Amino acid sequence: MSKGRKEPTGAGAIIAFLILAGTIGGGLMGQPSIGLLAGTGAGIVIALLLWLRERGQ
Repeated sequence: MSKGRKEPTGAGAIIAFLILAGTIGGGLMGQPSIGLLAGTGAGIVIALLLWLRERGQ
């Protein structure tokens, strides 16, 4: 192992959780498809932000 090397953060669980949460939230409002898309979009944005943060280090 090299010193100063950090393991990358996985964002798959965050994406999966937000997809499910968006679908459930949208379902409660009568629009599960929009909730699915919103959850997917939010998960992708957070995953990209994590990737950009770790890329700079």
